[in-house]
Amino acid sequence: METGALSIADLSGGLDLYRTLESGQTYLWRRSDGAMYGGEPAPGGWYSTVVDDEVVRVRQHDGLLEWESTTDAAPLVRRLLRLDDDLEAIAAAAPDDSLVRESYGAHEGMRLVEDDPFGCLISFICSAQMRVSRIHGMVSTLASEYGDAVAFDGETYYAFPTPDQLAAATEAELRDLGLGYRAPYVVRTAEMVTDGEAHPAEARDLEYEAAREYLTQFVGVGDKVADCVLLFSLGFDEAVPLDTWIRSAIEEYYPDCDRGNYAETSRAIRERLGGEYAGYAQTYLFHHLRTGE
Repeated sequence: METGALSIADLSGGLDLYRTLESGQTYLWRRSDGAMYGGEPAPGGWYSTVVDDEVVRVRQHDGLLEWESTTDAAPLVRRLLRLDDDLEAIAAAAPDDSLVRESYGAHEGMRLVEDDPFGCLISFICSAQMRVSRIHGMVSTLASEYGDAVAFDGETYYAFPTPDQLAAATEAELRDLGLGYRAPYVVRTAEMVTDGEAHPAEARDLEYEAAREYLTQFVGVGDKVADCVLLFSLGFDEAVPLDTWIRSAIEEYYPDCDRGNYAETSRAIRERLGGEYAGYAQTYLFHHLRTGE
């Protein structure tokens, strides 16, 4: 077992692990008490994920971010939780807007994540018309049914399925697991990656709007899901997914940004929320409005 720790006080803007991992950005982490998206965990509770068949467990405890892993996980933890982001500078650069400032103030230390692109893509294909807890349950089921099992410290952890593993599933099997109409989207998307037609990671080197358009070729992926994948796995911090909560915010607080279509509304709200880090502001707004905290 490899272990490590760092002082949260040494991170610009700190870290709130609970909000980072349970703010609707990621569905690839698990909580040791099994209650992900079920309220704040007990102090010192562990979160885990599997990356390239390596188990990583992290927790926030006594002012430290601690981790245990099957590998030397320090670089991996830094990347997955974006610990090198200068949160103080990002928050300071946010627009002088009362709702944005309120959201940043209420959720200090919430960072964007960097998930695996394929796992992120499938997660958000599954997200349509679903509560965050239900999405997480669905993604966890896919992992336990089709992903590789990895033993660590007397427990079994499940990696999210590879494209090959999901492409081998049948639509009927996935419907039986509760995916409903999303089942054929998941199978076809996995087939596209397996067959070399496209891969979500290829969008990383494109300009933002071209990257979003690239991702919409996957079955079941519209502009909103594409923006989620860009923001939470590919480093496009300007992406602003226009989900129900953000559309409601536009209607109530930023009506002049509603241009009648996704592309133009997206451009307007990105500019209003600060451009380069508009996706950070969006994530704070989403979590603030969804939780009412």
